[in-house]
Amino acid sequence: MSAPWNFARFLPLAERLLSRGRLPALLFAVARKGPKLGKMRDDLRLMQSLCLAWWRGEYRAISTKALVTIVAGLLYFVSPIDAIPDWILGVGFLDDIAVLGWVMKTVADELARFKAWRDSQSPERLRKVERLPDSPEALRLERSAP
Repeated sequence: MSAPWNFARFLPLAERLLSRGRLPALLFAVARKGPKLGKMRDDLRLMQSLCLAWWRGEYRAISTKALVTIVAGLLYFVSPIDAIPDWILGVGFLDDIAVLGWVMKTVADELARFKAWRDSQSPERLRKVERLPDSPEALRLERSAP
């Protein structure tokens, strides 16, 4: 299955974002915009949880290609400049939903492995791994702390 129209331009952006340690800023942007998504909210939270676990070094059993695809999908989701601008009431999120659905299908095996890992964790550990602190800077500092 080919990538949705306009998605490919987000792949190099995702690679740069990851290489520059800017994932926390993206995760906060997703958290701000996420509640507007309706039924896709759980899928969005799963991708966000995976990214948080990866950022914190708790979960690394994901291919680089899958991680970049997920991050590119999240970038597309938060970008105001995509195929259908988000400010167009009623249809502005349709392309975001389509892209996130495509990402979920494309990396389904990786997400299933993450779900299995997640299900094997204690609730206390998951609260720590999936907790979003007060700011992107606080999340960035967590990674550099011993």
